[in-house]
Amino acid sequence: MKEASIGGTLWFGGWLFTIGFANLVWWKIILGIVVWPFFLANHIV
Repeated sequence: MKEASIGGTLWFGGWLFTIGFANLVWWKIILGIVVWPFFLANHIV
């Protein structure tokens, strides 16, 4: 279970870095929260 916690923390930190680096507006941030995990899971499976 500890590995999942570390992975989630790294993912969240990377996601926050990407938002800051890309200078996204608020609606693109919300769209990314909703859509990006779907496409990521679809690509992995």
